Amino acid sequence: MSNRSAISVVFALHGAVAGSLATRVPWIQDHLGLGPTILGMALLCPSIGAFAGMPMAGRLAHRFGGRAATRVLLAAWCGVLALPALAPAPAWLFAAMLLYGVTAGMCDVVMNAHALTLERRLRRPIISGLHGLWCVGSLAAGGLGVLAAHARIDARLHLGALAAALLAAGIVAGRGLLPDGTAPGAPAPRRFALPGRPILAIGAVGFCATFAEGASADWAAVYLTEVAGAGPGLAAASFTVFMSCMAATRLAGDRLVRRAGPVAVVRGGGVLAVAGGVLVVAARSPLPGMIGFALIGVGVATIVPLVFAAAGNAGPSAGEGVAGVATITYLSGLTAPAVTGWAAGALSYPAAFAMITGVVSLMTVAAGALRPGRAPAPAVSGPGAEPAAEPALDTERPGHRGAVPGRRTG
Repeated sequence: MSNRSAISVVFALHGAVAGSLATRVPWIQDHLGLGPTILGMALLCPSIGAFAGMPMAGRLAHRFGGRAATRVLLAAWCGVLALPALAPAPAWLFAAMLLYGVTAGMCDVVMNAHALTLERRLRRPIISGLHGLWCVGSLAAGGLGVLAAHARIDARLHLGALAAALLAAGIVAGRGLLPDGTAPGAPAPRRFALPGRPILAIGAVGFCATFAEGASADWAAVYLTEVAGAGPGLAAASFTVFMSCMAATRLAGDRLVRRAGPVAVVRGGGVLAVAGGVLVVAARSPLPGMIGFALIGVGVATIVPLVFAAAGNAGPSAGEGVAGVATITYLSGLTAPAVTGWAAGALSYPAAFAMITGVVSLMTVAAGALRPGRAPAPAVSGPGAEPAAEPALDTERPGHRGAVPGRRTG
C-alpha cells in the first residue's frame, strides 16, 4: 500500500468511527434510561477529552515518531468505539466518552501532522482531499448505523463488530504510512502547546468556518421545519445534502488550491458561504433554504483542511501547529450549536443565521492569515525525509500545479 493510500484509509477510518457512534446515541440513551440533561453531559465529555488530549499530541509524536503515534492512536480510537455501548451506568458512560474524546483529538492531530509531512514530500496539496475522505467515511458508517438501528440490532453487537473491523483495517493501513524523518537538534514540543500569535491568526479563520459548519449541521433541519415549513423527511435530508456538498468540495479542494492558492480558495469559499447565509435568512420555503445550506457547506468545506495545513507549516513543528488550531476549531464546534440556539431563542432563527453570516464574513476578511511563508524548510534526515535543499513552494501564484503552502520556521 502506498503512503498516499495508507493515509487516505486512516482519514476514512477516523471519519467512520465518528459517524458510527452518532447513529447509536438514541440506543444508548434508551438502554441506560438517560434524561436529556444527563445525555447532554455525556455528549459534552468527548469535547472535554479532546481539549485535554490535543495539546499533548505533538509531544507524543515527537517522542515516538509520527508514524507510530498515528498507528497507536488510530487503533485506540477504533477500539474505544465499542465502549460507550458497553457502559453499565451513566458514570461509566462519562468515562468512556471522555476516553473517546481524548483518543479522537490526539489521533486527529497526529494524522493531520503526518499528512502534512507527506504533502511536503509529494510537493502537491492533498490535505483537502483527505478531509473529504473523512466525510465519506463518516457518511458511509452513518448509513450503516442507520440500517443497524432500523433493524433493531443491539448497539453493543453493532459497535463491537465494527470496532474490530475498523481496527483490523487500521493495522493494515498503518504499515503503509510514511517512515519518520527527524530534524537534527529539533526541540521537543511543550507538554501543553499553547498557540502563538501566527497560529491564533490562522485559528481565527478556522474558528469562523467551524462555527458556521457546526451551526448549520445541527440547526439546518430545525430551521427548515420552523421557518421554511419543511416536512420531517425533507428537513432530515438537509443534513445529508449539507454533508455531501462538503465531502464533494473537499475532494475537489486540492485541485482548487493548486490553481488559485489557499487565500483565494478561502475568500472564494467565504463569498459562497455568505451568499448561502443570505439565502437561508431570506428563505421562507424549503428549496431556497436547502440551497442556502448547501452553499454554506460548499463555502466552508475546504477551510479547516487549509487551516491545518497553514498551521502545520507555521508552527515550531507540524504537530504543535496542528494541535493549536485543532483546539481552537474544536472550541468553535462545541460552542456554535449552543450560541445559535441562544440567539434563536432570544431573537429569531433568521437573526441567528444572520449572525452566522456575519461570522463567515469575518473569515473572508481574515483569509490572508493563510498566506504561505517564504522561508526554506529546515534540513531533515532519516527514511522518507524531505531533501534539505528544497525551498518552500509558492501556492499563491495561480496556475502553479506542483505546490504546497511554504513552510515557515520558528
